[in-house]
Amino acid sequence: MALTKELEQALNAQVTLELESAHQYLALSAWLECEGLPGMAHWMRMQSGEENEHAMKFFEFLIDRNASVKLGALPAPKTEFDSVIDVFRASLAAEQRVTAAINNIYAIAVEARDFASYPLLDWFVNEQVEEEATVQQIIDDLERTKGSGHALLMLDREMGARRQGDEG
Repeated sequence: MALTKELEQALNAQVTLELESAHQYLALSAWLECEGLPGMAHWMRMQSGEENEHAMKFFEFLIDRNASVKLGALPAPKTEFDSVIDVFRASLAAEQRVTAAINNIYAIAVEARDFASYPLLDWFVNEQVEEEATVQQIIDDLERTKGSGHALLMLDREMGARRQGDEG
């Protein structure tokens, strides 16, 4: 069964949104590097790579379904922030935007009775729960530091230990 035009458009938009998220995570990483937080910057670069992988999952799904892949333009990411916590709030807002888009794609797939899309979308629904929870935990941890440089340094070192394949 071919994808409906609406579902194909939504999946293509998701490829672009995932690439946009990857681009934003690189900008967040750069800001953190400039602030002397290499561990958090590393964590953001890992997130960028993960978002690229997500884009490719949608890309390959479109190819497998014999649909056209149409990449959209990427806007310049935000590069100025007031604080470390603002950086992570920007990350959470981006993840929430991705979640909303995936939920919309799921609704389109359900309406189209495109059962072949469900496994992919189920994976992403679960992934987004994890992504949002992880970033929210980091925000909670940053709020608990109450500006303590020692606590921020500890969080930075902990986040710098993240390796490929670790959960976000």
